[in-house]
Amino acid sequence: MIEIVRNTNFDFMGKRAITFIISGILVILGIIAIYQISVGSANLGIDFAGGTSVQVKFEKSVSLQEVRDVLKSEGITDTELQDLPTENKVLIKVKNEEDELGGISDSIIAALQNGFSDMKVTIDSVTAIGPKVGKRLRTNALWAIIAATIGILIYVAWRFQFRFSVGATAATFHDVLAVLGLFNIMGREINLIVVSALLTIAGYSLTDTVVVFDRIRENLRMVVRDSSETVINRSINEILSRTFITSITTLLAAGALYAFGGEVIHDFALAMMLGIIIGTYSSVFVASPIVLLWGGKKPLSLRK
Repeated sequence: MIEIVRNTNFDFMGKRAITFIISGILVILGIIAIYQISVGSANLGIDFAGGTSVQVKFEKSVSLQEVRDVLKSEGITDTELQDLPTENKVLIKVKNEEDELGGISDSIIAALQNGFSDMKVTIDSVTAIGPKVGKRLRTNALWAIIAATIGILIYVAWRFQFRFSVGATAATFHDVLAVLGLFNIMGREINLIVVSALLTIAGYSLTDTVVVFDRIRENLRMVVRDSSETVINRSINEILSRTFITSITTLLAAGALYAFGGEVIHDFALAMMLGIIIGTYSSVFVASPIVLLWGGKKPLSLRK
């Protein structure tokens, strides 16, 4: 209904050599990140690296920012906070070494009692997250991403053709690895929240890619004599306005989460913003060129 760009005729497939180089760099960064995660040298969150989870009850309601400031003033960093406002409770997760598990709860309660001297502060529960648990969570997160990607491969192969499923799967892996690599370079913490964002990005990337593939299929019904490259270029140009609108609106939503959602959701929102940009790019410059190249000189055809 709203066209930002009209009657474009960009040669997207003609730029595939340059974009493959860019994508190759992003994928390499992602592979490096996976290696560093596997050996524990990345900036892993408490769920993956291990730590201590302490549930604290306050006499009166307090904000997460107040608790965070008090802990930082006492030298307790690398924390994740979760609010339980109806019970005046705060769940505090602290990343620490295995040999420090016993004393961290004492340090937390001492810091909070000192910072909130006008109220009673008590510990409800203390849970230690050991390195073995963190390793198992890392493995489960990796299998979740692999399972989602295999599902994408099967779905697109069933709905279109195998060459389309290869393009969609490659684009999905590309997006996940790219966001993971950029997060690693920026030194951002990689935790379960980021993994959930990566799975969401995989879904977004697939949706955007399928829109392009649908238009390619529609054009194949109307013009069967044009070359595969011409059909793909025409299809991308025709849905370019829709792609811009979708990307901008979802970026606005993710940006609002980042700006107003609080510190707890910052990493999720940042990963989503990166994923939206990279996912839009990959639908045009990764998935479609792979479909073109996978079949060699064999022209595109409708599935019968």
